Amino acid sequence: MQALREEIDVNVVYRPYQLDPRASPGSATPVIEAYARKFGGPERAAQIIEHVTAVAAADGIEFHMDRALRANTLLAHRLLWLAEPTGKQVALKERLLRAYFTDGEDVGDPDVLAACAGDVGLDEERVRQFLDSDDGVLEVREQLDDAFEMGITAVPTFVFNGAWSVPGAQDPDTFVQVMRRLAARQAENAPQPSDDSSSVDSSSVDSSSDDSSDAGVCDDGVCDV
Repeated sequence: MQALREEIDVNVVYRPYQLDPRASPGSATPVIEAYARKFGGPERAAQIIEHVTAVAAADGIEFHMDRALRANTLLAHRLLWLAEPTGKQVALKERLLRAYFTDGEDVGDPDVLAACAGDVGLDEERVRQFLDSDDGVLEVREQLDDAFEMGITAVPTFVFNGAWSVPGAQDPDTFVQVMRRLAARQAENAPQPSDDSSSVDSSSVDSSSDDSSDAGVCDDGVCDV
């Protein structure tokens, strides 16, 4: 987005999809144990974690997946929904990612979530009351259904203006290319704005599978949805 800030106005919104909706609420287990069951034992799990940690480190990101805890993330998604209109959603998302990938905190624990919210300037007491209620449950479940209907199956998936999707981690140049193409298409199909800038909405959606989406028409890793 830094490369495009002079030509395209990008609004990033995080939408939910649960990696493991069957995870028991209120119960967290080490990720390395889940990896061992899924990928063929503790040795293979350790290799995967070491590889992910090394790739992250190459980009200046600190991972400690050996500490990470598998948890039900519905509460976290509700909290992100709450944060969206406050302008603090992106900061909260980054704080939750650090809690999970670096600090080994349980992102299904209301106390952890409230503390993370407080760190980015949200009112902790209000957050606790919100998490104790059913507020946002229906809305988040509708967003989860929307992701399913769009055929999203990759982690992460980036959806642009509800029309194009880019599944999986990609090189920054890919996103620059996609947003420029989409802005050009918008300019062709709509009246020109009063200034020289275009606007692209980008939604990042967590998903439940590591497979790429088969939905829509794909070109160079970009799919119509």
